[in-house]
Amino acid sequence: MTIEQLNEIKAKRADIVKVRTIIREEGEKLAKETAYRKQILVCGGTGCTSSGSMKILEALNEELKATGIQDEILVVRTGCFGLCSLGPIVIVYPEGAFYAQATVEGIKRIVDEHLVKGEICKDLLYKETVHEDGSIISLYETNFYKKQKRIALRNCGVIDPENIEEYIATEGYQALYKVLDSMTPDQVAQEVLDSGLRGRGGAGFPTGRKWMFTKDAPGDVKYVACNADEGDPGAFMDRSILEGDPHAIIEAMTIAAYTVGANQGYVYVRAEYPVAVHRLSIALQQARDYGLLGKNIFGKGFDFDIEIRLGAGAFVCGEETALLTSIEGNRGEPRPRPPFPAVKGLFGKPTLLNNVETYSNIAQIIRNGAAWYASMGTEKSKGTKVFALGGKITNVGLVEIPMGTTLREIVEEIGGGIPNGKKFKAAQTGGPSGGCIPAQYIDTPIDYESLSALGSMMGSGGLIVMDEDNCMVDVSKFYLNFTVDESCGKCTPCRIGTRKLYQLLEKITDGKGEMKDLDTIDELANHMKSSSLCALGQSAPNPVLSTLQYFKDEYIAHIEGKCCPSGVCKNLLQYNIIADKCKGCTLCARNCPAKAITGTVKQPHVIDQSKCIKCGVCISNCKFGAIIKK
Repeated sequence: MTIEQLNEIKAKRADIVKVRTIIREEGEKLAKETAYRKQILVCGGTGCTSSGSMKILEALNEELKATGIQDEILVVRTGCFGLCSLGPIVIVYPEGAFYAQATVEGIKRIVDEHLVKGEICKDLLYKETVHEDGSIISLYETNFYKKQKRIALRNCGVIDPENIEEYIATEGYQALYKVLDSMTPDQVAQEVLDSGLRGRGGAGFPTGRKWMFTKDAPGDVKYVACNADEGDPGAFMDRSILEGDPHAIIEAMTIAAYTVGANQGYVYVRAEYPVAVHRLSIALQQARDYGLLGKNIFGKGFDFDIEIRLGAGAFVCGEETALLTSIEGNRGEPRPRPPFPAVKGLFGKPTLLNNVETYSNIAQIIRNGAAWYASMGTEKSKGTKVFALGGKITNVGLVEIPMGTTLREIVEEIGGGIPNGKKFKAAQTGGPSGGCIPAQYIDTPIDYESLSALGSMMGSGGLIVMDEDNCMVDVSKFYLNFTVDESCGKCTPCRIGTRKLYQLLEKITDGKGEMKDLDTIDELANHMKSSSLCALGQSAPNPVLSTLQYFKDEYIAHIEGKCCPSGVCKNLLQYNIIADKCKGCTLCARNCPAKAITGTVKQPHVIDQSKCIKCGVCISNCKFGAIIKK
């Protein structure tokens, strides 16, 4: 592949792809100059796929053939658009008509009415894209999108991830050519350092500095690796990037390899990500076929190739030394540091390891310059951050915001607020390694320093929203249960400490807690933080410590009041029938699996607390609101 050939491919397809990213009027004008009257994008990310988007795609192609317009319409299966709660998603360009929760029946209408007759099916559109006067606005003008800044996700939901030419059409591989043609390794590393990019895997270490350490490490053989093991509950940022824009990672890893002096790279991705693995495999082969991986890339005398290594789903393998150990074919356990991987990593050689999101920024930094990237974000946290927004939130999905955006903006504007009129209580960031940010800090800017000051952390990017119905003791117990299962067992503080912490929390939620248990939790947690071998054990107490700091009253209620204020902890619940409201319909008694409810027809019933298993069947069957849970 030469730069002339690359630019020829870019010119051939650039206008087709551009139609999907510009305003309607210009898009309609440009569409007339391309080979396609309309373009239809169908989300092929894991979320929409699980909602049946492949059936939608099949039905769409059949309807297009049936109406004889298949040659006029370009159908593209993309990666994730971000609004995962609205899948399957279908968008028609150049209008930008956003069809949410598409059905096979709806597809027939879209083809017949929109594509053939030119009449948009407004009742099938995402309601946020339809004005009261019936006019259509761009998806990017909705509350969900307008405060986002998509850099890592720039191609997700825009291009066909299985077509290398669509990536090339969006300036793909231009940064790689620039590096190989006109930059020294020192210049590349300095550019990344000057951008202010920090590791998006959780620790936030300056990326450029890590590249310099590996570049300067002695040794003839070096490696470049990508951490795509993403194991936090509720996190799916890296998976979505690999599914929607795999060539961005390949290009970035090749740039990194040139910078540090490596000729072999590895992507470590969990086997539970079959769509990501499939698309990455296709992208790697396409890059080789086009001469963008392998020998003598761009004719500049640089050789580099990448292999995929599948992980078996161990959370601890997200830790860099455990990940490298697993790539080597050994049990995924962390190693003491120093030496750090930049000095002694994979197969004992200097190794550069970054995660997917970190790499996804590299090519754009090289193309646009360090100053461009550094102009976004805060003084110490530059650029953007991708979050998987989940929990008690209206717009569940993937968002990318400039560093410094407040938690309130994410929850109330981008996220659409808390459903059912409930109040915001807390947000968990950083997954099992992070902490809970309470409602009083909802105006906190999201950056590394602000989250750390509150006892939380950025982590890889999971952001779980909780409302007034969440019990914070139960939340911390959930995360401890996860780390108990995921501890590799190599060091005693983590292996024993996580289990002891979990047992103390279980004791409290069972109504058997004592006030002295809180002191034991604090002491044990701090011992774990200071003496565990790796970040899993060191950070495992964070959810407990943060909830204990901000929601201590809930712990005290569980211990002294023997009650769960949020009505979550099963062993502290009690169901009671209000005699004045009970009509004696017997529905509760007839449906109670424990036969704990007695009473005669048209007379108030009674629950035997010694038999009640607290399943809640009675309250769900009562039509008169006569049963309360407290």
